[in-house]
Amino acid sequence: MKIKNILYAALTLAVSSMLTSCEEMFGGFLDKQPSNELTEEQTFSDWTTTKQFHYDTYNFLRHGSGRINLTWLDAATDLGETSFTAGVKMSFNIGNYYGGGGYNELSGTWEHYYRGIRKCNMIIERAADVPIAANSSEAEQNAEVTQIVAEARFLRAYFYWEMFLRYGPIPIVRTVLNPDGDLLTGYLQRPTLKEYVVDFVMAELKACEPDLRDVNREGYVCKPIASALYSRIALYMASPRFGTESGITWQDAADAAEVFKTAYGSDYSLFTISDATNSAYTYAILRTAHSDNNQEAIFFRNDGRVSWSFIVYDTPVGEGGMGGLCPSQNLIDMYDMADGSAPFTTYDETGAPVYNGLTPTINTASGYSDADMWTNRDPRLESTVLHQGSTWGNGTINVIRGQRDNPLGNAYSTPTGYYVAKYSPEGILDNNHTAYGFCNWQIIRFAEILLNEAEALNEIHGPTQQVYDNLNLIRHRAGITGNVEDRSDLTTKEAMRNFIRKERAVELCFEEHRWWDVRRWNVAKEALSRPIYGIDVAADGTITRKIAQERVFEERMYLYPIPEAEEWKTDIENNPGW
Repeated sequence: MKIKNILYAALTLAVSSMLTSCEEMFGGFLDKQPSNELTEEQTFSDWTTTKQFHYDTYNFLRHGSGRINLTWLDAATDLGETSFTAGVKMSFNIGNYYGGGGYNELSGTWEHYYRGIRKCNMIIERAADVPIAANSSEAEQNAEVTQIVAEARFLRAYFYWEMFLRYGPIPIVRTVLNPDGDLLTGYLQRPTLKEYVVDFVMAELKACEPDLRDVNREGYVCKPIASALYSRIALYMASPRFGTESGITWQDAADAAEVFKTAYGSDYSLFTISDATNSAYTYAILRTAHSDNNQEAIFFRNDGRVSWSFIVYDTPVGEGGMGGLCPSQNLIDMYDMADGSAPFTTYDETGAPVYNGLTPTINTASGYSDADMWTNRDPRLESTVLHQGSTWGNGTINVIRGQRDNPLGNAYSTPTGYYVAKYSPEGILDNNHTAYGFCNWQIIRFAEILLNEAEALNEIHGPTQQVYDNLNLIRHRAGITGNVEDRSDLTTKEAMRNFIRKERAVELCFEEHRWWDVRRWNVAKEALSRPIYGIDVAADGTITRKIAQERVFEERMYLYPIPEAEEWKTDIENNPGW
């Protein structure tokens, strides 16, 4: 936490971002006098400016698209690679966790969320003492106070959870500290994992839930969001890396998912509407909850419309884009066949097929062939990945060297042979790239709840009908025809465990899950140090597999280092190995 700047940062209304503000969520609030023109006392002397100050805290919910110096966190996993010589390529991918290219993820996260936490603490401490507004009764304002304090408690818990994923248990600050003093005095002792996650973060989610809004499609924090985040955290805490220390069991995780389904299952479901243009899976990401009634979206960053300037960094070069996030052959190999069968014979504990050199052993009964590798595959592949021959935008993807999407001398051409389709509203490319679309960042959606429950139940009982049912719902929505229970290779807990891990990688790819999943499963070294595979396509259409990038991952990289400036300034204990 920066000593002199944190107060002003806490009072700043417009958070710098490559995205639009949350205006669509909060109407005219963000058009009013910015609170950085007000003192703290002025801000909390008026109910309107207090609410304005609180709603700005939603801007601390981050969008994952190009967040790390124009690169994605998933480009640091085995699911993809960036075409940019920047961001994760110059930090995570080469094991440089002090690299400037990854600053806004590795170090900037610390200040970003502590700033958000300070805003939350100010609301929690001061909202009840704001004078009653002239146009409101005491009862009405007190009800609003209860609600926004609950929202602030949720946001604070979420920010602390995001910090935990990166740095482990860190000082929990629950009061508004003096920005002119030593902000970490009394906060140098790092709590245990149980004290931090179970006794604070999870307890806060349970405590604030009753006072939150009911189901809300506009992006405000509401009761189901608190329950859904609790489900995610319970699953993590039951996982191999954390289970012993947390005391949270797989049964606790299964119960948390079931609690969400029982309480809010009538309000949320998988998005199932398709049309001639896009699949239901595509729309589950791109359709908004507030204007398109996307009942799969539970917790999301509600941004306004976006234009060409938003997607240009992750668009094929033949369309005039800059390449950006490029899916890996590793990801392509995780997709099953359209009939639900496995294209390869063996999958490991990361969910990936086992490679013999550059190619996994093919399950010949599936009909898969490397020469025609995109045919008859899980339809989610087409919704996620642009490959040779895909029709997209104003042309057909052509990655043959020297052709449309792999021109000679273009530094941004795909290194893997693929471009990304997911999270890019294709309609923006209409009318010479002058159209608009929505691209809200999905933080939690209903598919995750089903996967959470399936994983926990399998760890308790092995494959059961409920496990099959949850997975079938997700896969059938995608367009897969076969049932999971009909697979003869998925009859044991171990095989189903690997299968569920594969399903999470496929269903939730590029939503910032893989980076954390492989850590909680204690398989990060296996997943993140393997080569990134890609392909070359010859002029005659022949496909050749290749190594696109070598990766580095060491044991100490399970956690990020505490930012150097904070360590030097406070002498706080750093993470193991740093």
